[in-house]
Amino acid sequence: MIHSNQTVLLKDNHYVSIDIYSITLCQHYSANEYILKGTRWGQVSSRCYPIEWRLLSMDRIIKISLGLFMVILVVFVSVVSYQVFVEKAYVTSLSSTYSYTCTITTDSLLSNVTLFLPVPADPSGNSPIVAQFSAQDIAGLPDDWTVTLYDTGKSTMAKITTPLISPPAGTSPEKPYVILLSSEMKSDKVIDTREPIQNSALFRPVRDLRQVSCPPDSSLVKGTPQCYHYLTSLYADYQAPSNASVTITSSLTGKNSWKIFEPKSNEYTTTINLLMSGENHGWSTMKGTLTNSFGNYDAPVIPA
Repeated sequence: MIHSNQTVLLKDNHYVSIDIYSITLCQHYSANEYILKGTRWGQVSSRCYPIEWRLLSMDRIIKISLGLFMVILVVFVSVVSYQVFVEKAYVTSLSSTYSYTCTITTDSLLSNVTLFLPVPADPSGNSPIVAQFSAQDIAGLPDDWTVTLYDTGKSTMAKITTPLISPPAGTSPEKPYVILLSSEMKSDKVIDTREPIQNSALFRPVRDLRQVSCPPDSSLVKGTPQCYHYLTSLYADYQAPSNASVTITSSLTGKNSWKIFEPKSNEYTTTINLLMSGENHGWSTMKGTLTNSFGNYDAPVIPA
């Protein structure tokens, strides 16, 4: 009777098989095996194998274990090396930028102009473009415009004053005069393009925010875009003909770009717009749109 927990010992050229159930005596049978001569029950029922076979089995186990260890080690080193490469490529190629534009369009002469334009800022009042406004380092800003920043507590506004906005000859409702202000700023941290309402710059104050269906072409972009409508405020004081048409449009895009194996990016964009007729002397409500969470969001997470 042979059991799996038996141990074979060499004694006087015999192999003795011992376990808790029986004691058997094995005598040399052939070059590589021993036949059972007797058991506790007087039966001849099984074979015993030499110690050398067991040693060979242990040697194979050790070799297999070492092989598996080497495979695991190689896989581990490869995974760690890949992660290090990916993180380094991401960090060294990462670029986070804000792009700002403000367009003022008119088909008539405007005089004694004072505008309070919303400046994009986060909920804490931090604005990516405030330094450019302070230094009047805005592309397209006319030389005779004076810009002053105001913090109202709920929003940041740029006060613009100028004696005249005088369109050139040939201006008409079909071919209005356009003043385009623009600036691009780098961010020293990754821009939150998924939750810009809570964490990134918008034209504030944001009122009556509501989620809406995204345009049909949004399904063609990567990510899971979310679209919103909201309201904000603008102050405009100027004299103009009664048939004058003035449009003010401002937009901001926050974008993260990087390259690991191929260029990738994610972004959000917000735009506010107001059409005014004739003279204006006070606050007006601007309509705003926001689209966020479009692009790639498989960038590696880098500990702060």
